[in-house]
Amino acid sequence: MQATDIRRLCVVVGLALIVGWSFGNVLIGLFLGLVLYCAWLHRQVSQLLRWLRNHKRTQAPERRGVFENLCREIDYIRNRDKKRKKKLRTYLKQFQQATQALPDGTVVLDEYGSVKWANKAASASLGIHWPDDNDQRITNLIRMPELVEFVNVANKKSNLDVPSPVDPDIQLNIRLTPYGNNQRLFVARDITQLHRTNQIRSDFVANVSHELKTPITVLRGYLETMSGQQELCPPTWENGLQQMLDHVNRMQNVVEDLLTLSKLEQSDQVEERKPVGVAEMITDIHRLAEKLEGHSEHIFVLEIDTNLEIFGSTNELFSCFSNLVFNAIHYTNARGVIEINWYHDKSGVHFSVRDNGQGIPAEKIPRLTERFYRVDRSRTRALGGTGLGLAVVNHVLTRHDATLHIESEVGIGSVFRCDFPLQSMVNNQTDNATDRTA
Repeated sequence: MQATDIRRLCVVVGLALIVGWSFGNVLIGLFLGLVLYCAWLHRQVSQLLRWLRNHKRTQAPERRGVFENLCREIDYIRNRDKKRKKKLRTYLKQFQQATQALPDGTVVLDEYGSVKWANKAASASLGIHWPDDNDQRITNLIRMPELVEFVNVANKKSNLDVPSPVDPDIQLNIRLTPYGNNQRLFVARDITQLHRTNQIRSDFVANVSHELKTPITVLRGYLETMSGQQELCPPTWENGLQQMLDHVNRMQNVVEDLLTLSKLEQSDQVEERKPVGVAEMITDIHRLAEKLEGHSEHIFVLEIDTNLEIFGSTNELFSCFSNLVFNAIHYTNARGVIEINWYHDKSGVHFSVRDNGQGIPAEKIPRLTERFYRVDRSRTRALGGTGLGLAVVNHVLTRHDATLHIESEVGIGSVFRCDFPLQSMVNNQTDNATDRTA
């Protein structure tokens, strides 16, 4: 309470006491004085309230004391907030100008997927016009089933490649990033040139592979014929013929893997998915693996859910699983243990291959699925590897909405696990029978 207010209250009380004493009743005089003071306070508070509601047309209380200080503090807070709002408006305007200048179509969505703002590029690439389409659901404006699924379950997929709804010749990469209070930033980037470059590369690889396949097959046939008739060839040719045959076989494997990759790259999804008996497939792969390993005497441990089946392509899954098993054989020493598991849990369906082989350095794991990438080039060539096996595995899993998980430690071994979604599982499970073979 300010000194001015204390003096004002003392004057009122003093006058009330004098008036009450003069009329012979001090209490009545004091009561009337306090009533008048309260009425004055009420008038000041009412004037302050009117000023707060409409400070431009109403004057603030001018009496000195607490009301004057209160009005001064309110004015200070108002001016400070005004400066802050002006600063925020400037930042917002700069952000909108910067976003308008972006070549990528950018749309701000609320938690329900409704458009709250969009830049000019969104009009050209997505056909979304702001503010005309304000508060419209983006799934109503762009009617694509894959986009609807992407927006509704964006946390399961980081990006999506789709043709532009405005021009089908334009290829867009869509990203959805959450921010703020349940808002999302929908960004569409034009990747038409990159898409065309990849298509040209894929076509080139496929055409070259097709052209090489026939001459390599012919050359291999002649070399095998000559190797089988060693009595007709000089002894000095024997090593040369064997080396040529080994390299021709390796080149044929490379060509076959390249053709497989080209076929897989033609589509991101398996067109016709059928139930696949993976348990029988693993048994066949195990039988082939025992023949492949020769005298290495690896120890196999199979843990297979015999009733577990998934929807997919039998040939593609056989190529995927066999690549992982054969890699484990190649990079595990004699008497090494190779575990093959086929099971499901709450997170999905899993196929895993675990070995106690050489292991892979952690910094090289992210590059394992690249084409022609080899951890140890000399050893891979000696084993007849093409450097394309894990690239094939990765493409097959992508087409089946699955992922490849790799764990490895040098000197300890490696685990390669294929994770399939629960939706891929065939619902004919009768029990969780598991076969164990060693």
